[in-house]
Formats: sequence, C-alpha cells, structure tokens
Amino acid sequence: MRARAVSAGAEPPGRPGTTAWRDGAAFSFEEVRHRYGAHLAIDGLCLSVSQGEMVALLGPNGAGKSTAMSVLLGLARPQEGTVTVLGTSPRRAVADGRVGAMLQTGTGTGLPSGVRVEAALRLVGRLYRSPAPFEATVARAGIEGLLGRWTHQLSGGQAQRVRFALAIAGDPELVLLDEPTAAMDVQSRRAFWTMIRQFGTEGRTVVFATHHLQEADQIASRVVVVNHGRVVADGAGASLKAAVASRRVHFTCPVPDQARLDALEGVTDVTVAGTSVVLRSMDADATIAALVRGKVAFRHLEVGSGGLEEAFVRLTEPAPGTEADA
Repeated sequence: MRARAVSAGAEPPGRPGTTAWRDGAAFSFEEVRHRYGAHLAIDGLCLSVSQGEMVALLGPNGAGKSTAMSVLLGLARPQEGTVTVLGTSPRRAVADGRVGAMLQTGTGTGLPSGVRVEAALRLVGRLYRSPAPFEATVARAGIEGLLGRWTHQLSGGQAQRVRFALAIAGDPELVLLDEPTAAMDVQSRRAFWTMIRQFGTEGRTVVFATHHLQEADQIASRVVVVNHGRVVADGAGASLKAAVASRRVHFTCPVPDQARLDALEGVTDVTVAGTSVVLRSMDADATIAALVRGKVAFRHLEVGSGGLEEAFVRLTEPAPGTEADA
C-alpha cells in the first residue's frame, strides 16, 4: 500500500539568485539510482523537500537512507538520475557552507579528542567563508556551559549538542541528521529535539533519519518512508497511520469465542488473554455492529487507531511471495 501526501511547506527566504530560492526546493532527487557493486542501494528515488520543512526519514536497515544522505552531501555520486541541493550540485552547496550534517559515528563521539569545546568550534567556524557568528551558534546549540570542557569529558547528550554546533557553524540552510539521538537517554533526547525545533523555526530545513518512530511522529511535519531504495510513503504521520493502519477494538468478554470473533465483519486478527479481547479491524464500525447483532457479551469497549510503528511495518513488510532482504 502506498500513501502519497506531499506537504506544501512554508517558503522561507533563501539565498537570492539560486533556483532553490525561487522555487522553494531545499533538495530534489529525480529517478536517482546508486549501486555499490551488485547492490542497488537507491532504486529510482524521486523525492523533493521544500525549504523550511522538518522531515523524518524512516526505513529498515539497508533501505537506502544513509546512502541518500551521502548523495546529498556529495560523498557519493549516483550512477543515474539528477540530484539538486539548494539550486546547485550537492558538492557546491556543501562547499559554500549551505549544508550541515551530523552523521553516525560508530562507537566514538565523533569529536576531536584532547581539545576544549570552544577551540573545536572556533576552528570549524574558520573553515567557512560566511560562518554564523560564534555566539549565535553557541546559543542555538545550547552549549554555553560546555565551552571550557574537554571533548573527551562530555556525556552522550552533551557530545551530541557539540556535534550539532559544529554542524551548524557554517550557518547552513539545510541540516541532515543521521540517527542523532542514538544512545541518548529520554531526558537528553527531549532537550535535543527542543533545540532542533527552535532551529527549524528560523526557516531552516531539517531532515533526520531515526529508528525512534515516536520521535518521527511527534517532531516531523512530514514523514518519508524508504524501502529498497524507493519512497513507499510520504506525508504527515497522521495521514500515513490513517492510510495503512487498522483500528484496534478492545473489550472484555466473560467467555470469548475466538473463532466466532475472527469471523466478524472487518476483523483481520484476534488476540485473547483471559477475558480481554483485542480485535484488529479494517472497519471498526462494521465490527462493532457485528458484535451487537451477534449478541456478544462485551463490556468496557475501547476503539483506537494503530500507531506509526504499525504503519511502518505494514509499509515495509515484504510483499506476499517474496523474501525480505538479508
């Protein structure tokens, strides 16, 4: 099943003279394909993101998310198709300081060791022709109290804030975040996303890949699901859930008859635990009407929608008769 509902997005100011400034596109992929040997990592990817959008990029491991980010940063050149970033080539946009990124770091912090935070940030700022003012970067990342700390003495959440400061030192219009809250505790994640939201209100475009589906649902204005190198769903989290997720009908029943419940109209799955019954239904109204007609003795009826996790599974599960990629 494929959901398609591209967000309009606001059109904040860009840099005059660029195509992106005129048409509002932060970046676009047009029929892009990229291979690593025999492996097709991106397969005909078509995607356009407007300036000022906050976009979550979801997909199982190996879906092509990291490759897409590498292409946007000019680290990989696709064999087919066209990629435009802020009206120019990815490498030109990065060289001009218009794109910032936080990529996965493996087991380390991704920060230079043996230096103080302030020295690292000032050094990175000098790499750009038109960096953001030092004080503005510090405030945006919320690292005022960390400037005198050694980089190897930072906690996981503190290190991510400093990495974000380094990513935005060039005053970028587009920021790419690959699993930015990995290994963070709940409090650190909340603080991080508060910072990102504030940054986004300045008209910046933020694209983040994450495995925390709740983050995508709560933070992003648009969710793009990628699988096998292609976009399989694109829209607001609520629209994706409504498009693919079944309804959850929960009630209690003195003596549940699973076979009878499974035969009710609209029901796709039945779970019974003692007197507790959960029905998955593609038409909750029809299912409840069938419960009443069948004189099923139920109490404490609750109806809810499936979450983004369920939608994600439905969108990325292998089609019948095929095998999932290893």
